Amino acid sequence: VFHDDQHGTAIIVGAAVLNGLELSGKKIEDVKICTSGAGAAAIACLNILLALGARIENIWVGDKDGLLTYRRNDVNDKWRGKFCRHDSEATTLAEVIEGADIFLGLSAAGALRPEMLQKMAPKPLILALANPYPEIMPEDAKAIRPDAMVCTGRSDYPNQVNNVLCFPFIFRGALDVGATTINEEMKLAAAHAIARLAHDPGLEVSPSGQPAVYGPDHIIPNPFDQRLILRIAPAVARAAMASGVAKRPILDFDAYHDTLNRFVFRSGLVMKPIIDRAQGQGKRIIFSDGEDERVLRAAQVLLEERIARPILIGRPTVLESRIERFGLNLKPGRDFEVVNPEDDPRYRDYVTLFHSLVGRDGVTPDTARTIVRTNTTTIAALAVKRGDADAMLCGLQGRYIKHVRDIRSVLGLQDGVKDVSALSMLIMPRGAFFL
Repeated sequence: VFHDDQHGTAIIVGAAVLNGLELSGKKIEDVKICTSGAGAAAIACLNILLALGARIENIWVGDKDGLLTYRRNDVNDKWRGKFCRHDSEATTLAEVIEGADIFLGLSAAGALRPEMLQKMAPKPLILALANPYPEIMPEDAKAIRPDAMVCTGRSDYPNQVNNVLCFPFIFRGALDVGATTINEEMKLAAAHAIARLAHDPGLEVSPSGQPAVYGPDHIIPNPFDQRLILRIAPAVARAAMASGVAKRPILDFDAYHDTLNRFVFRSGLVMKPIIDRAQGQGKRIIFSDGEDERVLRAAQVLLEERIARPILIGRPTVLESRIERFGLNLKPGRDFEVVNPEDDPRYRDYVTLFHSLVGRDGVTPDTARTIVRTNTTTIAALAVKRGDADAMLCGLQGRYIKHVRDIRSVLGLQDGVKDVSALSMLIMPRGAFFL
């Protein structure tokens, strides 16, 4: 079984370690590694580091019960037992972290204490991957050790170790050659491809809004880098072929690259002028499904790319808890406006407006109040009608035609327009067609 939180995280950790050690001028076979956490993800990360050249005698592993050593009688499985130390009387990670080059955290907030970080070797690499709160916050780590390179699992800090970096691209390469398994060679190929991509300048920006340039604050690519599929899929396909697990070898990798390129950039070329036009105009887009993870992540992108100002329909407590759960850098009021369907000061005005529009169709005042309280598509349309938003996006749930009717009941048709239609973009080899 290829598990995203296990093997996917390991691949990205491998890429981060490759570049982090390159920037610090260290060799992987020489570095001392201290790991907080001994679960499946941590063990997978350590195994890929061993495959990259780390030495097991340089690895120390601790969990909530202390260091994995011969004195522990609860370490009775082969996966953790592999990393049990037989040469130390130490019982905690704090006792052995002095001189460590890498801290790998897959445990809990606060596991890396300031005094522990202070003892680490020059230019330490910190992979604090607990979510939503890492083992040490990046700003705290930098205050204690300005020479440290810090990675977290969060999108609001540089160096996000996110397994989305290799999904679904590793599967794209594996499927395209008919691989019978995903082996160690393919995972290592993905790690090396991701590491190399961070060296190449792209269009992405860092969380600070500055161009992403290879260095301590950019040792792995942005998860939204569109070139990931172009680098990872071919590398994985080649590794599958070289290791003998490919049933349909690719004969022409140039043609394969062109095929992948069409997946990524054909729509991008069409959309780029639209995005360029939208950027900086400050238009307000209201999302009817504001509590949905996809909408929250889209809102993050809109802000990062300065495409529009999001307005989210949702309950404030739910929005805040999900933003924290997904590790997003969003704050109500600062980054987006909230329309709370349960308690919004505009509710009475929206009900009055809605009833004036649909009252003659048999909608009573009581029914109008219920609809404006419960139908988020109607709420979004009313916001546009009143000028509280410039555009709306809805339809993640429910039937398309129902949403169209709800919108039309509020916004109607512009003068001279007889009907509304759906517009689909079809990308063909000769160009894009709008149907």
